[in-house]
Amino acid sequence: MVKDKSTWRVRDALFAMGVAAVMAAAPATAQTTQRPSDPHAEWDLEEQPGYQPSASEERLSAQWERQPVFFRTNEPAGTIVVNTAERYLYVVQGNNRAMRYGIGVGREGFQWKGLVTIVRKQEWPDWRPPPEMIQRQPYLPRFMAGGPGNPMGARALYLGGTVYRIHGTNQPWTIGSSVSSGCFRLVNADVIDLYERIPVGTRVVVRQAAEL
Repeated sequence: MVKDKSTWRVRDALFAMGVAAVMAAAPATAQTTQRPSDPHAEWDLEEQPGYQPSASEERLSAQWERQPVFFRTNEPAGTIVVNTAERYLYVVQGNNRAMRYGIGVGREGFQWKGLVTIVRKQEWPDWRPPPEMIQRQPYLPRFMAGGPGNPMGARALYLGGTVYRIHGTNQPWTIGSSVSSGCFRLVNADVIDLYERIPVGTRVVVRQAAEL
C-alpha cells in the first residue's frame, strides 16, 4: 500500500524534533553499547527495533561526517561509488570532487562488490528482517512499519538485482563498522541528504578496495 505523502511529512517532522523513544522488542539501549576499539572491526550487534537515538548519538565524529572531498575517478558525475574497505560512500561530482558519507557495511561473509543501479526509493521504509537475522534474534518482529525507531531508518534506496539497500539506521554508533547483512547504512540525516541528490536509475559501483 502506498502511504500518503502527508504521512511522510509527519514522520520527517517527528524525526527532526527528536521525539522521545518508544522502546519495542529489543531491550538494549545505545548507552550500554560499546563500540569496538578498531573502527574496522567486525561487530556482532543485535538490531534494536523501536530505539530512537538522541541528537547527540546522531552526531558523527569528524572522520565519518558528510563532507566534500578530493576524489579521483573515471566514473561520471552522479555515480555512487561505495568502498567497503574504507567504510565510505561517494557521490561523484566531477572535476575530481565528490560528496563523501561515512557508512556501515556488511560483516565478513556478507560483503560484496559489483555494478548495480538504484531501482526504487522509499521514504520511511517498512522493515522485514531476513530469515538469517530471525535465526540469530528470534525475538525480532517479522514486520515493522516505517517510522522513527525502525532499523531501516528514514530512507532506503534499493539496489537492483540484489536484496541489498542503502538505508538509514537507528544505530548511528555503527557507522564506520562492518555490522550489516550486506546493506549499506548511513545516519538518518545523511540518508535523507543522499535521497534528495540521487534519482532512480543512478549507477552504483561497489568496491572492496580503492582503485588506483
